[in-house]
Order: sequence, then C-alpha cells, then structure tokens
Amino acid sequence: MAGNFRMTAKTFFGLEAVLAQELRNLGAGRVEEGPRIVSFDGDLGFLYKANLCLRTALRILRPVKTFQVRTVNDLYDNVFHLDWLNYFGNDQTFAIDTTMNSRVFKNSMFVSQKAKDALVDKFRHVSGQRPNVDSQNPDIRINIHLFKNTCTVSLDSSGSSLHQRGYRISTNIAPINEVLAAGMLLLSGWDGQSHFLDPMCGSGTILIEAAMIACNIPVNINRKHFAFYNWKDFDEELYEKIRSSSLKKIRPFEHKIFGFDKAPSAVRKAQENIEHANLAEFIELARKDFFRTVKSVDSLLHMVFNPPYGERLTIDADVFYEKIGDTLKQGYSGTNAWFLTSNMEALKQVGLKPSRRIKLFNAKLESRLVHYEMYEGTRKKKEYHETKT
Repeated sequence: MAGNFRMTAKTFFGLEAVLAQELRNLGAGRVEEGPRIVSFDGDLGFLYKANLCLRTALRILRPVKTFQVRTVNDLYDNVFHLDWLNYFGNDQTFAIDTTMNSRVFKNSMFVSQKAKDALVDKFRHVSGQRPNVDSQNPDIRINIHLFKNTCTVSLDSSGSSLHQRGYRISTNIAPINEVLAAGMLLLSGWDGQSHFLDPMCGSGTILIEAAMIACNIPVNINRKHFAFYNWKDFDEELYEKIRSSSLKKIRPFEHKIFGFDKAPSAVRKAQENIEHANLAEFIELARKDFFRTVKSVDSLLHMVFNPPYGERLTIDADVFYEKIGDTLKQGYSGTNAWFLTSNMEALKQVGLKPSRRIKLFNAKLESRLVHYEMYEGTRKKKEYHETKT
C-alpha cells in the first residue's frame, strides 16, 4: 500500500458535499462525490488521518480490486485470485459485508458466502490453513459492493462505524447519530465563532460535536480501536505521528456552549457524556424548559437542535412546534436557529418561513434541516413571514 491509492468514505444521504469539503480541507486528492459516498486519493497516513478526523464519514474503505461479474464463477474466481495473505494472516478472524444492486445476484448473504468460500479456499491453497469467520467482532472486515455487473472488493479500515466516537456512555430514548449531528452542525455553518445553544440537548450529542468542531478536536480521538490496527502493514509509528499532529491543531474557543433540557435524567446523562469526552470546560448544562427561556447573551447566538417529532416520544406535535416558533420570535432575536424534523405537518405550526430546508434522513425517517433567521432588533413583521400554512 505504498504511495497514494483510491479510497471511499461512506456517509448519509445529504452529507456528501460536507464530507467532500472535509476531505479537501484535510488534503485529499481527486475528491469525487457519489450517492452516500465520496471517493478520494491518499496514502496510508491519510487513511489514518481520515479515520481520526472526518466528522461526517461512517467508514473508510480501501478498494483492493474491481471487476465485472456475470456469473457466480466470476465472483469466486476474482476473490480467489486476490493475494489475501498480503493483508492478514490465517490466525485472524474476518467477516464479509455485501451491499448490492445487481442483476446477477438477488441475495447479499449468498454473495458474502461465495466470497467467503473463495477467500478460505485461497488460504488453504497457499498455506494449508484457513482463517475463521467472526461476524460480531472480526479482526478484518471486508466489504463487497455490487452495482449492476461491477463488483468492488474493499478492506474496511474503520471496523465499527465511525459514528461510534467512544464518548457516549449514556443515552436517552431517541439519541441522534453522531455523524448526523456533526453533519447538521457543518451544514448550519457552525465554526465556533459565536455562542451556541442546544435547547433540547437530550444526552448531549449535538453539544459535544459542536465543541469538537469549535476546538478542532479530532472527532474520533476517544475511539479505542480501528480495523486498520489489525492489518499486516499497520505502521504504529506513522499512526502516532498522525495522531500527535492532529492533536496539535486543536484551537482555543472564546465563546460559550449552552445546553438545556427539562428532563433531569437527560441533563444527568448529557453531563456524563460531556465529562467522558473531556469537554466539561466548554459546555454549560442547565435543567430548563426551552419554552420558558429567553436569549441570555447579547451577541449572535447559533442554535442547533433535534426536537421530538412525535414518532418515539409522545407529544402534541402541533402545539409543541407552535411553541418553538413563539419562543424563537419572543425570546431569541439575533439567533441563527436550525433544527431537524420529520414531522412536516407540525412544522407548519412554527409560524415562520425557513430560509433553508435541507433534506436529510434520521435513521429511516425522511427529514428536513430547517433554518430560521431571527433578526436582531426591530424589523418589519413581514420579514418573519409569520404564516401558519
């Protein structure tokens, strides 16, 4: 794996452009966006840096072979002829994940099984021994992507999804995915140059991601393991250099990050997570009902939150969203307010016209990240577009 090679970063729908910009900022070459993926060039050190620093990537794949498949034998032969012993040994465990949209195969488990047979047969042919499968916690994770007749076999350098940052030890009923939270923040333009508020903070994920962006902290610095640790060519000295270099780029943060929640259990869990992430000095928590608050800072406030949609938490959504709008209008002038929702009917009750609506998915729920500009001082009411349509 000497020199530059092609890699693929997976992400959520709607975050491709954000991830592409992250990669450019890190120094990736030939960055190209696709549906839920971004491809790029880099060397082994960059692969380590991508896993450590990318906020909106779910996993980083290192393709090792792309070929055409028209029969089962095409799949078997191409997987068999890969030099698997260059990547891992027969004393290590492995698992194969398949994603597909194929005219040749109908079942992803069948593809994974055939690829497994070819890999095991190759090990037996070369060494007389074979590695074992471990679907839960493998040393080596292999990804197969089939689109029509094109098959790409990749090594998964991340292992468990990169949303598993390592800081969240307590959760509530409906915690937001860390990658989605970071994506919302970056889409909102959050850069740490103002005060920040999450008025419905739950277990604190958005607050933690906001603090890490503001301070330029490598987002996966708390993770205990990446799959590339188990690769034959893992360069521990190079990895430590990359890690150390990334830590040196942490910057000071001159503003305040606030979090509210009216549930004592949520505030307690958020505090535990914030402390576990070593970010308590940057984030202030309080047990408060957002609907009974007003803006507490004189300068610009950046607000990002994930209110309940009425899906997993029972609320009167129309009344709840009307209160969001009333609270923003009456108490939060001079605020850039962003929130995510899948409840499009209740959204109409906010009584404000969003300046932006960005399509995202929260798990399987099609959602919108909406932006309301709450201007400082007095402006004509028509600029608020207070329509309850």
